[in-house]
Amino acid sequence: MDQLLSYLPQFEGLLPKWLVFVSVVSAVNSLQAYFSADYTSKLYTNGAIAVEPLSGRVFGTWTFLSAVVRMTAAYNINNSAAYDLALWTYGIALTHFVGELVFGNASLRGRFLSPLIVASSSLAWMLTQRDAYLGA
Repeated sequence: MDQLLSYLPQFEGLLPKWLVFVSVVSAVNSLQAYFSADYTSKLYTNGAIAVEPLSGRVFGTWTFLSAVVRMTAAYNINNSAAYDLALWTYGIALTHFVGELVFGNASLRGRFLSPLIVASSSLAWMLTQRDAYLGA
């Protein structure tokens, strides 16, 4: 177990570990989006509206890119560029998900709640902890 924990970022606090966790989950979600348009359909509309495979793959690519940026930030949490890029991934994700609510393509239920909660809480967490990791 100690050997497994040694692969986690060696920084104080839970934020770097959270970034690793979210990155791994995002990478798995990316694979699901690549191999099944049904995954993306269920995410946004609980399966009520079919999603084209291309849309699923675009979503998967965007999600994987976010995972890479967040993983980079987890291991470079004291680097302002890495930190800010990760912060932006959550801001962009939150804007996207709220936008889909506004456009009527999603509703506040089912699988859609998870990314909305993760994006908003992670964005708030990173904004409040910026000085702790980067200094004033």
